Amino acid sequence: MTIAIMQPYFLPYIGYFQLLYAVDRFVLYDDVNYINRGWVNRNNILLAGKPHLFTVPLQNASQNKKIYEVTLSEDQAWRKKLLKTIQQAYQKAPHFEIVFQMLESILNTHSESIADLCYVSISTIATYLGLETEIISSSRKYENDLLKGQERILSICKLEEANRYINPIGGQELYDKDTFAKQDIDLYFIKTKPVSYPQLKNSFVPWLSILDVLMFNNKDETRTLLNEFELI
Repeated sequence: MTIAIMQPYFLPYIGYFQLLYAVDRFVLYDDVNYINRGWVNRNNILLAGKPHLFTVPLQNASQNKKIYEVTLSEDQAWRKKLLKTIQQAYQKAPHFEIVFQMLESILNTHSESIADLCYVSISTIATYLGLETEIISSSRKYENDLLKGQERILSICKLEEANRYINPIGGQELYDKDTFAKQDIDLYFIKTKPVSYPQLKNSFVPWLSILDVLMFNNKDETRTLLNEFELI
């Protein structure tokens, strides 16, 4: 059993989906503290050839709250505004119609928390791409949030009977391979290779939301891009 554990992000970049693609079970780490101005509720799309930051508005967001406790804004107008911005940005993209319909279905769900909306966005896109990885939320299963850092990650790995754990490359300073090995768990770090594809007539802008990848690549092309990583 190979697992990964990541905070939930709304429409994250392709590296997030590469990690999901590389494992059997993907844990959305939603019972850790929300980080202001992080990537949980925002990302970049391509607008007029440049990165454009979009943000899902939240209600009473605080770093003293867990991610699953942070609710979406009660003002529903942001959903239509975001759809209008996406339409303006990508209406000439080759796969606009099918991806836009998928985004509409994501935004039309009755999600009340940002964690739930992130779950819907990630699971919907995973299904669209034919990924078989099981996605679960940490807040609904483990009841071990008194543990911190590496200790808690190891606890989740043991509860899932995982023998392999994959973490983003940025965690090399946080997690120790020898410590995992003592628990009979192989620790790897995923490193995304440079990814590029045509974005109409624009100079390529990397590391945007997965929406950008999907607008310009069909399912098979996107799955090929999901393989552009190495494990260290």
